[in-house]
Amino acid sequence: MPLSKQQKEDIVQEMTELMKNAKSIVFADYQGLSVKDLKDLRGKMREKGVNFQVAKKTLIRLSAKNAGLDLEIPNEVLEGPVGAAFSMEDEISAAKLIHDFGKKNKNLKLRGSILEGKVLSIADTKALAQLPSREELVAKFIYVIKSPISGFHGVLNNTIAGFVRALNAVKEQKEQAV
Repeated sequence: MPLSKQQKEDIVQEMTELMKNAKSIVFADYQGLSVKDLKDLRGKMREKGVNFQVAKKTLIRLSAKNAGLDLEIPNEVLEGPVGAAFSMEDEISAAKLIHDFGKKNKNLKLRGSILEGKVLSIADTKALAQLPSREELVAKFIYVIKSPISGFHGVLNNTIAGFVRALNAVKEQKEQAV
């Protein structure tokens, strides 16, 4: 059943707001995905602050224009049935979720993305999806900073322990000599 003009306007208005507030937008081909799989994907996305919307290509383009995104989204990005994932909390969540879910379910395919006002190709979007999350980067950074300190602490500890053992050996030698 075709959408009424009012329904289309509502979709465009909602997607325009999402595009204005999103840190990144990832487009995916969901053709062949079962309703259950789509529901699972949306649930995982909700947990990560990602909103997944399905709309016609013309409505997506109109929403981008209304959101002030002065760019031309290539046809290959919006080819076939396309869903748009709006990442509200960080730049890589949507790409990572779609990429990881697509590994398990071959019917979900990355089509491209918009990041910082630029359209990214499929290859660039896959590269974005493979970046470590913010939490992983922070943990690695802390490890890199902590590692030399831990090593220095170990050296000091072993030096002091070695000195104490040497003193103990001298003490034992003097006791045996007496």
